[in-house]
Formats: sequence, C-alpha cells, structure tokens
Amino acid sequence: MSHTPHELAEEFPDAVDLIHQLKLDNAHFARLAEEYHVVNRAVHRAETLAEPVSEAHEQELRRQRMALKDEIARILADAKA
Repeated sequence: MSHTPHELAEEFPDAVDLIHQLKLDNAHFARLAEEYHVVNRAVHRAETLAEPVSEAHEQELRRQRMALKDEIARILADAKA
C-alpha cells in the first residue's frame, strides 16, 4: 500500500486532535475534510498515473485541494483562537 501525501494529519500535524474533534462536532468541517480526502486521493491517483487524467483536470484538482485546505486552515485557526 502506497503512502498518499498531503493527508490532513500530515498537513496540520499540530492539529490532529483538533481535526478529529471538529469532524465529530462540526458537520461543515466534517464535510470539508471528507471532500479534501476525496480530492487529495484523486490528485494522488493522477500524479502516480494510477488513473491518468488530462493536465488541465489534474491542475483543477490541485486548485480544489488548495481551496479546501485553505478553508480547513481558517477553521482550525479560528478554533485555536
């Protein structure tokens, strides 16, 4: 089994417990985290050519992942404050 880079725990190692708690307590955050997971896996499959896609589609997936990560980061920052 290969390692999928950019998982949330890897991206926010200091917030693993907070991520878990927000997934339980905040439906919006849980949806964002799940969507991030799905998009991140799609990017990984495209990068490793396990599921080849056009370069444009791969770039769109990366933009989606970054937008989701930014929103997750904002929620985590607010929760820490």
